[in-house]
Amino acid sequence: MADKQFSLNDIVEMKKQHPCGENRWKIIRMGMDIRIKCLGCERSVLIPRNEFAKKLKKIIEKAQNE
Repeated sequence: MADKQFSLNDIVEMKKQHPCGENRWKIIRMGMDIRIKCLGCERSVLIPRNEFAKKLKKIIEKAQNE
């Protein structure tokens, strides 16, 4: 997990795609668990942080800091 620094509102790619066929997700909540939203069908999934770090393939787009 040390090499993958993710933050709120980042667009990420997971190792497995969602059943709708989309593979891009937006991080919408961070804490002990991470909630990600599919950018294809708008469904959200809650994943424990350590499991998310294992399933994360790459960060596609970093969130813009305001």
